[in-house]
Amino acid sequence: MLKDKNQKLFFAFSLVFITINLALIAYNTYYLAILPVVLLLALATVVSLDKILLAIAFFTPLSVQLDDLAPGISFNLSLPTEPLLAGIMVLFFFKLLLDGNFDRKILRHPVSIAIYLQLVWILITAITSTMPLVSVKFFISRLWFVIGMYFLATQLFKDYKNQERFIWLYISALLIVILYTNLRLSQYGFDNQKASNWVVWPFYSDHTSYGAMLVMFLFPIIFFLIKKHENIIARSLTQVVLILFVLAIIFSYTRAAWLSLFAALGIWLLVILRIKIRTVIISGIVSFLILFSLQNKIVDALHSNESESSGKLSEHVESMANITSDASNLERINRWKCALRMFQEKPFWGWGPGTYKFQYAPFQFSYDRTIISTDFGDLGNAHSEYLGPLSESGVIGFITTLLLVFMVFRTGYKIYHSAQNKEIKQFTLFILLGLATYFIHGVLNNFLDTDKASVPVWAFIAILVSLDVYHNTTNKKLVQN
Repeated sequence: MLKDKNQKLFFAFSLVFITINLALIAYNTYYLAILPVVLLLALATVVSLDKILLAIAFFTPLSVQLDDLAPGISFNLSLPTEPLLAGIMVLFFFKLLLDGNFDRKILRHPVSIAIYLQLVWILITAITSTMPLVSVKFFISRLWFVIGMYFLATQLFKDYKNQERFIWLYISALLIVILYTNLRLSQYGFDNQKASNWVVWPFYSDHTSYGAMLVMFLFPIIFFLIKKHENIIARSLTQVVLILFVLAIIFSYTRAAWLSLFAALGIWLLVILRIKIRTVIISGIVSFLILFSLQNKIVDALHSNESESSGKLSEHVESMANITSDASNLERINRWKCALRMFQEKPFWGWGPGTYKFQYAPFQFSYDRTIISTDFGDLGNAHSEYLGPLSESGVIGFITTLLLVFMVFRTGYKIYHSAQNKEIKQFTLFILLGLATYFIHGVLNNFLDTDKASVPVWAFIAILVSLDVYHNTTNKKLVQN
């Protein structure tokens, strides 16, 4: 009876789609007509959906923006990853309508619950948004990343080997980007910090997201290196990959990535020393209060730092604390202040998901503006995964973001300290550290609205949850198909 009802809903949705599409075509709008092509591609591989998910892992570092291929187009997508994810999302909903089955252990997992809360609040604030169309697009985009790279990925990762396959596919494609980027950089000189900002194009919009992903995948590579290898060739190749990634991180000149790497090493010690999460949180709050009380002295000290970003690594590192003349640092502070001012004006509902880049311009004060600020405020987002939601979705949006990060770390801690299998224990640690680099980097930048970061971040979270649900048992044998 339920199946019959679901089939009727399936055909009803199909009829609605056809009707809407015909109406749009009558007005010379053809965008929706692309959807069946995506669905056909997804449907052709529905029996082996794992191949599509693994293909997305490989294509993500190599994806390019539609507006780079067709300048002036009214919308933008990452090709080919986002059309694939959109098709998978639609297919996922149709499958739920037809059979209504999905693993309840995943649906009820604490991380999943945190994701529901975040998605629900994004949807609510999309309705109350100052720019509803922009916010609804943001919500749909977030939805296809979460469904494809979290919910469906947990099913892919039931097979433990698929977790390694996914990571190696992303790394393999990222190696292509590394070779391409550094070949271009070599034409300008490896000490040319300015050139490092744009030689990653068209695969990455700038060096910051590129550097963030390099650091995030550094820890899984270390895991593969220390993992027991019977094949000496595989071990040697992993060593070469590790060296290439380290060199790429250095020549990316991404200060936030370097900072997140060292911070993750600190978290490594906290996990190994079995420091409880609540102790870490309390220590963090106390440290924040101490720093806040000393803010005037700290600001005075920072104002004395005049080191500029440059190709000299020592000067580039020192420039992290330059808030006097470094345009990049000052512009980031400008964006943060804008986010806080936006929050003060709309503290509960926020301005709407995805609207910051369209709304922050009036919140720039003349004394905060830099040489790279614009009158129209059209240079992007809030440069923070935490202040962005605070300004766009209010205080609850901020809290749901923190809750998700907390539940991810809580899950990782639990698996690491309870795992009976040594390989799972180590793998969990390095996946958690990879995520730590991103969430720490997220204080200074935000990329979760792009496939470059969303695909690996949600996939790493899915790996942790699948390890918790399917592999972290008293049975020391890993689940493999």
